[in-house]
Amino acid sequence: MGMPRRATRAAWARGTLAGAAATFVLIALGCQQPTGSSPTGSPSASPSASPPASPASPASPSASAPGKAPSAPPRTIPSVREFDPGTGSGWRPGHHSRVVADLNGPLADEARMIADELDIHAVSGKAHRGDLSLALNPGQSGGREGYTLTVKNGSARITAAADTGVFYGTRTVKQALRSGDRVPAGVIHDRPARAQRGLNLDIARKFYTASWIEARLREMADLKLNQLGLHFSDDQGFRIQSSSHPEIVSQQHLTKAEVRRIIALAQRLHITVVPEIDSPGHLGAVIDAHPQLQLRNASGTRFQGSVDISKPAAAQIVDELMREYAPLFPGRYWHLGADEYLALTVKDPQASFPQLAAAAEREYGSRAKVQDLATGWLNDRAAVARELGKQPKAWNDGFFAGGVVTPDRNIQAEYWTGRLKWPARQPEEYLHEGRKLVNLNSEYLYYVLGEPNGFLYPTGERIYEQWTPGTLRGTKPVADKKLTGPDRVLGARFAIWSDQPGAQTQAQVAKGVRLPLAALAQRLWDPGKPPLSWGDFTKLADRLGV
Repeated sequence: MGMPRRATRAAWARGTLAGAAATFVLIALGCQQPTGSSPTGSPSASPSASPPASPASPASPSASAPGKAPSAPPRTIPSVREFDPGTGSGWRPGHHSRVVADLNGPLADEARMIADELDIHAVSGKAHRGDLSLALNPGQSGGREGYTLTVKNGSARITAAADTGVFYGTRTVKQALRSGDRVPAGVIHDRPARAQRGLNLDIARKFYTASWIEARLREMADLKLNQLGLHFSDDQGFRIQSSSHPEIVSQQHLTKAEVRRIIALAQRLHITVVPEIDSPGHLGAVIDAHPQLQLRNASGTRFQGSVDISKPAAAQIVDELMREYAPLFPGRYWHLGADEYLALTVKDPQASFPQLAAAAEREYGSRAKVQDLATGWLNDRAAVARELGKQPKAWNDGFFAGGVVTPDRNIQAEYWTGRLKWPARQPEEYLHEGRKLVNLNSEYLYYVLGEPNGFLYPTGERIYEQWTPGTLRGTKPVADKKLTGPDRVLGARFAIWSDQPGAQTQAQVAKGVRLPLAALAQRLWDPGKPPLSWGDFTKLADRLGV
């Protein structure tokens, strides 16, 4: 997404004429109702430092005479799921408008954030005409992320079963004011179609600054995305400060203080950060400091990035790192990696790696093979993750069938591809096994810097028009839709991989992923056909600043 732009009141004033000129075009697109003065159209730089979403009216917030025609739904990304139209002028903040919530309660942060963004005050107490009020309703349907937004009689009210739902309701208010000058009269019932929605970021091969990551979090929040995967260890770098193994940390890295700052912002924005230490492959930065752990075949050939899993010291260092970082990342999930272990890419792993074959037989019996030793590694790391209170995740090519050892059933499989040197299993196999999947289809959702190995930068248009959560591999969705419902395919993430780190700057990456992320947000929130053409969707995204 685009780099953040810091707007000032002076900049807002200068932009008013330009915004008015654009209003006519946007009315034709259905993106704005022709009422009152035009909104700024400027994206906020942060949740606590933003221009007003619309200029305050000189009289009351409902100064316009109530309309008789039913209102149209607000233009937002993602679009709202259900809208019951009302009549009247809708709601926008005026001179006397306030955000009303219990500022000593669980919605204090949400109230202050939207109040800052709208340039009005947040207060406790009773709501009056013209206010935006926030409240929890524990029995309300829609889950933790669902909300109801009611606009009538010149006031607006957001209710939800949990603070996350209220927060998403405030994102809808913010976007409606940008796209249409006011929140239309009526009732919105909104909730996501998929539980996991987000971005995966490889900071191991390319270092991204804390401020860049924070800017992406703010943009993600406005799109109602809720998960940031952080891949911080690979062959080219280890990018977070470590006290247990400082020798493996790259010169360019995030300090723990910076990570805490990132996570604190993510928590305010209702985004879970998912850490990933990929193993037993992609551990080159660890091996550089511990060369004795390098995987070698029978002839002594080294295999880049892969550790020798027959050596207890290899497991020990990974487990020590997991235990060190678990308190730093308070979220629910831990990603174990498990992809592309090079011992399993050769024709005969048992002959090529006799030390692995012998260890497999010692551990799991005479019928065990190298793949069983790798599966045992995965299960052991998953056990550590659960011990640390985390739900383990792993890439799909770390799950093998037909072995003596079966991958732990409770590990979420993140399905990305079949584009490997050995045949990858089809997504249907995992689903028939009863596994829950997260979609990171490399055909649509992989932004690989430098476009190596046949990868092309994905476009938002392809995601918007062709991809579905059930399209897990290639371009064809899984035929049996019963296998790909929200309880089986839990969601998706768009992935930035930094294979050729110099191919793009941070700013270029941000620009390149902006519309794909917006398209992904739409497809994960609303399961139906997108309500706008791609051209109109891009115009709306530009106006909203997402």
